Amino acid sequence: MKNLLKSMLALGIALITFASRAQDDPAKHRVVYKGDKGPGVGKNIVFIATDHEYRGEESLPALARIMAKRYGFTCTVVYALDSNGYIYPGSSNVKGLDVLDKADLMVLFMRFAHFEDKEMQHFENYLKRGGPIVAFRTSTHAFEIKNDPKWERYTWNYKGSKTEWKDGFGEHILGETWVSHYGTNHKQSSKIIIDEAQKNHAIMRGVKDMWAQSGGYTAAPKGTVLAKGQVLNGMTADSPADPTKEPLPVAWIRDYQMEGGKKGRAFTTTHGASEDLLNEGFRRMIVNAMFWGLGLEKDIKPNNDIAFVGPYKPTTFNFSGYKANVKPSDLAGWDSLIMPGEVLKKKKSK
Repeated sequence: MKNLLKSMLALGIALITFASRAQDDPAKHRVVYKGDKGPGVGKNIVFIATDHEYRGEESLPALARIMAKRYGFTCTVVYALDSNGYIYPGSSNVKGLDVLDKADLMVLFMRFAHFEDKEMQHFENYLKRGGPIVAFRTSTHAFEIKNDPKWERYTWNYKGSKTEWKDGFGEHILGETWVSHYGTNHKQSSKIIIDEAQKNHAIMRGVKDMWAQSGGYTAAPKGTVLAKGQVLNGMTADSPADPTKEPLPVAWIRDYQMEGGKKGRAFTTTHGASEDLLNEGFRRMIVNAMFWGLGLEKDIKPNNDIAFVGPYKPTTFNFSGYKANVKPSDLAGWDSLIMPGEVLKKKKSK
């Protein structure tokens, strides 16, 4: 009996060790979509998905498929995983950011992350070489790093000795950090209005009738504002404007530069929840922004094909649940559903 118990214990330890090693394999954290024709052939886009609420784990692979299938890019989506190798939104367990070393564009949907040292180093190396960025919503507060002096300056509310990094990655690189919600999330949606002075900007080519289901953020960014958001009293595109809320910036561009590094382009929007992509105008702006970041303005046509590739049935953004038991490999190919699985309720995170 004692020997049987020992054998069962050894087997249990072996299984736990195997599972741990499996989820530490960088390849398990990725899904890759590779296009074969178009202006993106030979260029790499890396998408990093780990936010708690807005279902970036769904919107980013949808965008990756568009850029790969329609335009030829090689698109790699990198996910945070749990100990069983399933996608775990909001986790900091991200492996395989070495793909940034050869990336031509980085797309972010992150919130309060704290990656381990070697992954942070790949991230910083990308910024130092001035790699272009497209960032969604909670990426203004992408990092919350405690008890790690090497990287704490990335934290969204950093107030340390490196004064140029005040308020962290969001402020220093993207041009704005987290401030507050503007209006009532889940009850007030947003009409997105192109700034009159920027209506001819390449990112706005062919863009019209933008509406986002995600609520507004307070933002006064450093950079060129491309569009402002009008808070609506309701969750439909034809809801009336909230007369108590003036339009605030929701999309902007800027040049950033790390100390001792090269200049890079950044586009940021305070919207981008899973269902926001269903709006064709918003989706076109994002596709255009990726081309702009890559320096491919000449390839931005007002009628570029931005149709989804494969089935996209986004989960309504929420804090308490996500599609569970999904591995990145479950999203491989052009025809797999984004997102499979059943909604799992989880405890609210900070």
